Amino acid sequence: MHGDTQLVDHPHLAISVQDHFGLDQLHLDLSVPSPSDLALGQVGVKLGYSALNYRDLMMVEGHYNPRQPLPLIPCSDGLGRVAQTHDGSSWHLGQRVIPIFSQTWLDGEPNRLLTKHTLGGPLAGTLRRYGEFNTDGLVAVPDYLSDAEASTLGCAALTAWSALIELGQLKSGAHVLCIGTGGVSLFAAQIAAISGARVTLISRHEDKLDWVMKHPNIQAYKHLITPLHTPSGTQWGRLVRKSFGEVDHIIEVGGAGTLGESLQVVKAGGTISLIGVLAGGGASIDLTPVLMRQIKIQGVIVGHKAGMQRMLKAFTAHQLRPILCDKEFTLTDVDEAFQYMKAAKHIGKIVIKH
Repeated sequence: MHGDTQLVDHPHLAISVQDHFGLDQLHLDLSVPSPSDLALGQVGVKLGYSALNYRDLMMVEGHYNPRQPLPLIPCSDGLGRVAQTHDGSSWHLGQRVIPIFSQTWLDGEPNRLLTKHTLGGPLAGTLRRYGEFNTDGLVAVPDYLSDAEASTLGCAALTAWSALIELGQLKSGAHVLCIGTGGVSLFAAQIAAISGARVTLISRHEDKLDWVMKHPNIQAYKHLITPLHTPSGTQWGRLVRKSFGEVDHIIEVGGAGTLGESLQVVKAGGTISLIGVLAGGGASIDLTPVLMRQIKIQGVIVGHKAGMQRMLKAFTAHQLRPILCDKEFTLTDVDEAFQYMKAAKHIGKIVIKH
């Protein structure tokens, strides 16, 4: 990590990518502006936690948007406490809040402009101790969640919720396939389970599957979630179909690298929610099954504030808790956290304590 180590205890410490992209370009820096410059319609937030998403890694390495202006403070997920407001604000000092991913997408259909207001690129992200956010760009944190747990909900959880509930209209008794043991997939498994759906959770890492199925946050839904070890990695379509038959909805986090496998498993008229590109984005795919079996492939770009509020209400009703990576990181070893994600050593959400 580059930068002035004397800034470690500074209340405005931030982590930024400076002149060039790359994990080796992360710097200790200070966020601006200062609290005294709070603009009208903004809320000053003392940030206590961030959580990593694969998008953050791609952004830091320059793969998500090579034309992203630098310097940039990364990360889209976070939690903080209100530190400064204007008179008449709906927020009060000390209140726990989560900044939403797209600061201007409050409800309704997406548009091209919403991507210009997303945290962690192009807007400054959450890897800082103090930030200013739109008054409407925050949601309140349910009391039952810890700070670390709540910091993971803005992107991965909302993406899974949007895919299955807001867009997918998931019904009780449906069969959902979740790929891997990352944040989106595990949130999707839990959301499907509280909706009364059956879940098949696949991974090429048998030890990760075992760890997840023994996790206390999964135990309440264990009767609805069936793990399947897929030792051949991305070649799992036939194995899943042979073991469980066709499924109604697939949370596709692998992108083009695994979409062909998903097409082997999804039923006629079923849905594939295309969320990530973990297995690569350049594979050649036969799209004939999409036409012949009327398969719906939907892209999912996180979600809006109204959807997040509905999600938090459902989470509270079921006391759903995120599954966190058991390795802890701080702002001063963020580079190690990114490397840990890049090496796919994590399970669930990687959290950064500020």
